[in-house]
Amino acid sequence: MIRSMTGFGKAVSEIRDKKLVIEVRSLNSRQLDLNTRICRFFRDKESEIRSLATKNIERGKADIAVYFENNGTDSVVSINKELFKRYYNELKELSKDVNNEALTNYFSLALNMPEVLSTSSEEISEEDHDALFSTLSDAFTQMNEFRVQEGNVLAKDISKRINLILELLEKVTPFEQERIDLLREKISKNMETFIDKEHVDNVRFEQELFYYIEKLDITEEKVRLAKHCNYFLNTMENEESTGRKLGFIAQEIGREINTLGSKSNHAEIQKIVVMMKDELEKIKEQLLNIL
Repeated sequence: MIRSMTGFGKAVSEIRDKKLVIEVRSLNSRQLDLNTRICRFFRDKESEIRSLATKNIERGKADIAVYFENNGTDSVVSINKELFKRYYNELKELSKDVNNEALTNYFSLALNMPEVLSTSSEEISEEDHDALFSTLSDAFTQMNEFRVQEGNVLAKDISKRINLILELLEKVTPFEQERIDLLREKISKNMETFIDKEHVDNVRFEQELFYYIEKLDITEEKVRLAKHCNYFLNTMENEESTGRKLGFIAQEIGREINTLGSKSNHAEIQKIVVMMKDELEKIKEQLLNIL
């Protein structure tokens, strides 16, 4: 069974009369690339959230959003009025000292000065903690279910293309005898052109022909290619987290296809090889999104 790296999960729960929403999105990436956006109330739990995310996401570029739907009323904002007044008066006095004639919003400037505004968050209770991670687990479960569904779609497409490569491999067989006959004819014509027919040693001719046929024999490549394709299909069905392994097998398939093409020495077989390469490239593109 294969899973896609593309996934989405969303879970909602109630915490202190507020609606907690957790969204998880993932896309393909060589390594785990985790980005989190966590509301202030649960900011201290980021390390635990990342730890759980690493176990569930495994690999891919992922975004995790943890927020309250009421736009952050999880904290109380307080204003240090005395400090604000001092900042305000000092800024206004300084403006006069430097003869600043421009219109200046002293109120806004003073409000944004350090320690004028402060927030105080409530402490997280054990119930809050449990609710957070229960909701987070639900979001990861949904994401992984999504990944399985996407993986099934990818598996069907990849299996179809692997089987097409096997079908194309079968089409090579009818041209193998033709290839030998053409090779025999070519060598014979060359010998007749440069050597009198009477001086041709038939035994030596057969030996030379056998040498070239053995050198260009593609039986071994055909057998290995078929084995690699079947191994690919078995791995895809029986193992989990197979993206990298399938990528390695695809490399071996490509190596055999290339060798088959270089040894074929036949136009029709070359056409078949090109079609095999085309299917393999499409498979490799799909493998980039497999976990």
